[in-house]
Amino acid sequence: MTPYAALATLILAPLAGAALAFALPRLGRWLAFIVAGVTGWSAVALARLVHDTGTVQHLVSGWGAPLGIDLRADGLAALLLLVTAGVCVAVALYAQRYFAPTAGHADADATHRQKFFWPLFLFLWAALNALFLSADIFNFYVTLELLGFAAVTLVALAGGRAALNAALRYLFVSLAGSLFYLMGVALVYGAHSTVDLTLLAQQLQPGPVSWTALALMTAGLMMKAAVFPMHFWLPPAHANAPAPVSALLSALVVKGAFYILLRLWFEAFGQVVTPAAAQWLGAFGAAAILWGSTLALFQARLKLLIAYSTVAQLGYLFLVFPLAANTEGFNAWGGALIFLAAHACAKTAMFLAAGNLMHAAGHDRIKDLGGLAPVLPLTATTIALAGVSLMGLPPSSGFVGKWLLLNAALIQNQWWWVAVIIAGGLLAAAYVGRVMICFFTNADQPSHATPAPAVMEWTALGLAVLAVMLGLAGSWPLELLRVGAPVTGPVLMGGPGP
Repeated sequence: MTPYAALATLILAPLAGAALAFALPRLGRWLAFIVAGVTGWSAVALARLVHDTGTVQHLVSGWGAPLGIDLRADGLAALLLLVTAGVCVAVALYAQRYFAPTAGHADADATHRQKFFWPLFLFLWAALNALFLSADIFNFYVTLELLGFAAVTLVALAGGRAALNAALRYLFVSLAGSLFYLMGVALVYGAHSTVDLTLLAQQLQPGPVSWTALALMTAGLMMKAAVFPMHFWLPPAHANAPAPVSALLSALVVKGAFYILLRLWFEAFGQVVTPAAAQWLGAFGAAAILWGSTLALFQARLKLLIAYSTVAQLGYLFLVFPLAANTEGFNAWGGALIFLAAHACAKTAMFLAAGNLMHAAGHDRIKDLGGLAPVLPLTATTIALAGVSLMGLPPSSGFVGKWLLLNAALIQNQWWWVAVIIAGGLLAAAYVGRVMICFFTNADQPSHATPAPAVMEWTALGLAVLAVMLGLAGSWPLELLRVGAPVTGPVLMGGPGP
């Protein structure tokens, strides 16, 4: 597959599938399967091209920056496209049974959900791929808006007062975040007459305009990424949405805003960012780890526990800003992004497992999970394996990501991040352990729950296994991330030398 074909397919295939699914709702899930195969293969092909030949770039309609729109795929974009494809393929498999009339919904409700889930799901996928391939800050805004509208509508798909309230709160926060971001874009364009990332990296210099623009854009993106203390919209949205939607929100949607932050802080505004500002952004991440983990420990519902865990796990990603701020920061860069992939797989698996519990028992109350392990053995295994990655235990990919972050902190003598990472791992062990203890309490007593469909259990388990096995993938992901990376340096796995 040529680079142009791969880039075009990644955006146009899910977009065309979404349009057809709206027009032909009865064919929605079959269209989704076709799109999943084509788009997934294109993501793999593009990642191989980037790994073997370097950054891939395409000038849309032959016009380059600053007049035209560029599409660009480096190692960071290729990894995010692969993660998105993996999660979306799994969600498509899971959702075809979850939204079926036999999945415990009334026929009218199931028909409504099936009619609108598939086109919105494909539209969200197209928006994500377009975001990851964009090469200017205005197209980031456009694709982020498309992504937000699809996500908000998917949250409301569950129906009911709680879901609608959560969707409206999400919508208002998303719009406020977009306003802040767009004001920053306007300041940048007014001062430099371009929105291209590469050109801005050459022109932006420290000063009031650059600092104000970066502050506005960062504030808006942090709202969209649900970073502490602007995380208040995320738990209700994730907890009240259908399980496949919760998985998409946690694994992918919030990562879109984080991706843009990486591009801004390490590329466009690389000459503007100060070490003190990077430390402050890391402090928000540290607070998210501790606060989100503590709240997760005391939740009564499994989906709320997983939602607050998402707040916490996103905090680890923000440690990349202080730890990769110097030119030799590839240890932290690679660690944070491998942890991102691990979190996407593990958290998708956990939300899908929660959906299995809702299907089987009609609830996700943690204290009432006793006796369900014999009925849902694969679901119990899924939660345990996903928890291994979230805790950062070897040989999981979560362990590899945390280990690289720990080594980066030790090498740079930023020991305070080491304490936060270790504390976060212990808290994750506590709340995952609490769920597993409740799961196996009274396991010998009969349960009136009905088993979940096999495809739903096996899909969730497959992602949990993938979250663990990615830790054994060797150096290939790190080699991919080196392509076009804004930081350099060796990958040191054993801490600082003598």
